[in-house]
Amino acid sequence: MTSLLAALLLGNAAFNALVWPTFYRRVSRDPRARDDAGRPTRFLTVHAVLIGVALLLALGSAIAGIAALIQG
Repeated sequence: MTSLLAALLLGNAAFNALVWPTFYRRVSRDPRARDDAGRPTRFLTVHAVLIGVALLLALGSAIAGIAALIQG
């Protein structure tokens, strides 16, 4: 069971680490991301915060997955 848990956590971490940076590049290039003066809009800020939280959760999943492998 521990190895299944570790695999799920590491798979989750890998998926998030691959998907969210790509999504951020798409969001940052979107015309809604900056106003006419080039300043970031709420659209970009909200997405950046959400992506940052998702990447922190991915890091937590990776750490927990590695810990499960070590103890398992």
